[in-house]
Amino acid sequence: MSAVAEATTRQADQVTADFEAEIDEIVTHYPVSKRSASLPLLHYWQNHFGYVDDSGIEWIAAKLELQPVNIYELVTFYPWFRRQAAGKTIIRVCRTLACALAGGYDIKEKFCSAVGLDPHCEHHGYGEAPPTTEDGKFSVEFVECLASCGSAPVALVNDDLHEKITPEAVKAIVEQYK
Repeated sequence: MSAVAEATTRQADQVTADFEAEIDEIVTHYPVSKRSASLPLLHYWQNHFGYVDDSGIEWIAAKLELQPVNIYELVTFYPWFRRQAAGKTIIRVCRTLACALAGGYDIKEKFCSAVGLDPHCEHHGYGEAPPTTEDGKFSVEFVECLASCGSAPVALVNDDLHEKITPEAVKAIVEQYK
């Protein structure tokens, strides 16, 4: 698909009956207030499409009988949500205290170098895609605690947790995802 076609393809236009049935099932877990389903639906949407575009915000808002701004504020507040596509493989390096003290900042730099990104590129989340390689294969970003402080430094590569990462191990980890 060309970049122009990709930019004009609305995610909401790609919603299938099966996808909508899954969404409806998720909403049933929140009988007191549909609004409570906002975050689970955003996670489901992003896991399916890779990010949340304007049509996704509008679609989720309509499904939950909310205003689009009620969904937009969540997407732009929580750094986990993206309004732009990230790489096929997302490398999330923990930066909180235990990982920082164990070398997490050096590990992030090594991951960036291993995939061809500027290790000093800043990324602050909040709707933006993390730095991504030109071929769209890898993104690298810092994240807050990955709940594995005892095995720091750690990184989450897609859904795989890598613990006690050494600078020397980074290249081999990246090779697993090429």
